[in-house]
Amino acid sequence: MLKLTRIVKNYSAGDAVIPALRDVDIEFRRSEFVAVFGPSGCGKTTLLNIIGGLDRYTSGDMVIDGVSTKEYKDGDWDIYRNKAIGFVFQSYNLIPHQSVLSNVELALTLSGVSPADRKKRAAEALTKVGLGDQMRKKPNQLSGGQMQRVAIARALVNDPEILLADEPTGALDTETSVQVMDILKEVSKDRLVIMVTHNPDLADKYANRIVRLLDGRVTSDTNPYNGHTARPIPRQDGLQGKFKGKLKEKRNRKKPLTMLTALSLSLNNLMTKKARTLLTGFAGSIGIIGIALILSMSNGMQAYIAGIERDTMSSYPIIINSASMELGTLLTTMAGLRESVGNHDMDKVYSKDVMGSMLSGMSSQISANDLASFKTFLDGNEDVALQAHDIQYQYDTPLIVYKADTSSGPVKLEPSQIMEQMTPSGVSGMASINSAAMSESSAWKRLIDNDGVLESQFTVLAGRMPGEWDEVAVLVDEHNEISDYQLFSLGLRDPSEISSLMMDAASGKAVDVEQSVYTYDELMDLRFKLVAPTDVFERNGGVWTDRSSDDGYMKAVVDAAPELKVVGVLRASSDTGMGSSNGAIGYTPALMYHLMDAVRESEIAKAQLDNQDVDVFTGKVFRTEAAASVVMPDLSQLTDEQRAQLAALTAEQRDAMMERLAESTAAQTSSATYDGNLSKLGISDAARPSSISIYPKDFEAKEKIADTILQYNKDMSASGQDDKVIQYTDFTGLLMGSVDSVISGISTILIAFVAVSLVVSSIMIGIITYISVLERTKEIGVLRSIGASKSDISRVFNAETVIVGFLAGTLGIAATLLLCIPANAIIKSLTGIANAAQLPTTGAAALIVISMVLTFISGLIPSRVAAKKDPVVALRTE
Repeated sequence: MLKLTRIVKNYSAGDAVIPALRDVDIEFRRSEFVAVFGPSGCGKTTLLNIIGGLDRYTSGDMVIDGVSTKEYKDGDWDIYRNKAIGFVFQSYNLIPHQSVLSNVELALTLSGVSPADRKKRAAEALTKVGLGDQMRKKPNQLSGGQMQRVAIARALVNDPEILLADEPTGALDTETSVQVMDILKEVSKDRLVIMVTHNPDLADKYANRIVRLLDGRVTSDTNPYNGHTARPIPRQDGLQGKFKGKLKEKRNRKKPLTMLTALSLSLNNLMTKKARTLLTGFAGSIGIIGIALILSMSNGMQAYIAGIERDTMSSYPIIINSASMELGTLLTTMAGLRESVGNHDMDKVYSKDVMGSMLSGMSSQISANDLASFKTFLDGNEDVALQAHDIQYQYDTPLIVYKADTSSGPVKLEPSQIMEQMTPSGVSGMASINSAAMSESSAWKRLIDNDGVLESQFTVLAGRMPGEWDEVAVLVDEHNEISDYQLFSLGLRDPSEISSLMMDAASGKAVDVEQSVYTYDELMDLRFKLVAPTDVFERNGGVWTDRSSDDGYMKAVVDAAPELKVVGVLRASSDTGMGSSNGAIGYTPALMYHLMDAVRESEIAKAQLDNQDVDVFTGKVFRTEAAASVVMPDLSQLTDEQRAQLAALTAEQRDAMMERLAESTAAQTSSATYDGNLSKLGISDAARPSSISIYPKDFEAKEKIADTILQYNKDMSASGQDDKVIQYTDFTGLLMGSVDSVISGISTILIAFVAVSLVVSSIMIGIITYISVLERTKEIGVLRSIGASKSDISRVFNAETVIVGFLAGTLGIAATLLLCIPANAIIKSLTGIANAAQLPTTGAAALIVISMVLTFISGLIPSRVAAKKDPVVALRTE
């Protein structure tokens, strides 16, 4: 079974060579109890280590089941120790942080045995040595004899063919020694047991063969074995299963230590040093805390900006008008006006062409947009729809709203008449200035056609969100307030009060508008009437007359108009940019489409659309070049006498005649135009919007939409349709486009600085891992003795660094979350920004992974050092 042939083992000590074994020739039976006896330093333990594969012989050969080991590699010795050898050491060499059962299971784990099977077999082995009731204890809770029996159980659990015992009773009392020796004697009945001892009595009593060593040589053998001499077999054959019996069956089933087992070993070890592990984890977490705090601030501010962007996009969309000026190029042109017009003397003042350049630049940058074609493109483009909250099409049909109660006469609310009443008399241009200033303060606001955005921007205080075309909602600001200006515009306050207020202001008195309070029910009771722009015209004979100034007529029109009812009261969030800071009435897009249909279905609109040559307001033909040429005289039809008379006219007479002809033409035609009448009547084509508003979801979406428009323009130009190219100016992009980039840039720089501490922490963890390697040197020797490979040892310490990295990352994230609480409170008190520090979940997970990766990398060198340790030297370490 096992044969040693001329085995020599030398150790080097500087330049000196120290022989430990000298030409040892010995062969062992498959089943016997061999006691190796001799004085200290005679080579007994060295012989045992060579037989067990822990140490390598210098020369000679060791043959196992007819297989030479001369060409064995590390992996072959690992398999040999794991499958064929069981070690019992004098100092037990149990792993202190593992339970008794786990210590015994370890050899089976390295053999690739399933968890259930190895637990069963380990329990059986412990029961055989009388420790079935001690399995859950730690080694330090056992007596010396019990620990040695655990070591025997561990050595036998893998059913090895050879059991090696190095002074198994050296640390035990007599009674316990007898118990241990009885177990070894029983084991030797079906396997080879080789025991090293100093006790001749034990050797004589229990061993059936005693081999004596002296100065590295075999001096006597009481029961030598002279079996046949084995032929050395090349390694490649031996590795293909040349082992016989059980060894042959088992050697190919050796599996590497699983990462789960490595984690278990390392975790148990770390748990024995809780304080140091926590301090190490905290030190490693400092860099994680720094980066996590920066990420939290960056994420919180980006979320805050994203909210502003979302609301800004809802209030300031990408607007494309039917006529547009390319502002960027114009600004470049204007900037060039600062340059000198040329070289000239400096003794006089010279003019510079500014006006001409400005006018030329402005006229060259004004272009008409074909919005009908662009709308067709948008309707068929899913990319823009995915990037936008809403796409709104504006038309020239005016929204005219009256107060539903006409008991005091018709009261027009939209377009608002308030600014006209507030204009001081005699102040030239004041009305137009006020009208322009308050144009964005119209009481009627079209809501975005996106339920998600509306729900994020408004809280329903009463009722519900409007859904149908005839449903509207009262919008109040975040303080549940509506400006008094809007109260007048909504008819909640009497417009006649404005005159009194104007008189107070003119006389120098303080203007104080008394605060009024309204219940939700009062606001829900508001009713309005929708008047189509065509309703103000009445047919009078063959023409139509504007009756909007006739209160009696308008009262009847308003009474017959469809009603708009308030179905909800909505409060804007503090960040909403819907123009509702002063309060408003919000209506759905369906209202405008209903109004457009009503206009087109009116009698006057049908009359104008059916006869595009005649003005419905005058009954005259629209003045065109063709119509003007009809009344011009045909000179070819004149007689000779008439021609002579025409030629005799003076220039003044001819001019007077042409003037009378022009007057005659004007009397027969209308000065209005067909398009002008359509605009006057508010007739719009749904396919031809006057402007398009695209509400992007965020700045990134806005950029994608801009890219889509750019690609559309390129496609139009490439196809020769330059007239369909779209021009627009992105004002919000000019103002806010770089905010995200600035924050991201600052965050990146800060993270780069903080990352230095993370690297330093990782190096520190690497050093602590190296210290752990030194502390666990004996454990390394134990693992190697039961068949652990070098890669298994590396895996154990890599697992330890991964655990420490996970702990550091987790502590860092937990500390960051705690620090975010006071940070948010301080920032909110100073700036009013809530949740300015928000650690993203993905960022937290990524930081934990980064921490584990960095500590893993930092532990590669210590784990490599551990793997290279000599198992013999490691086992001697105390």
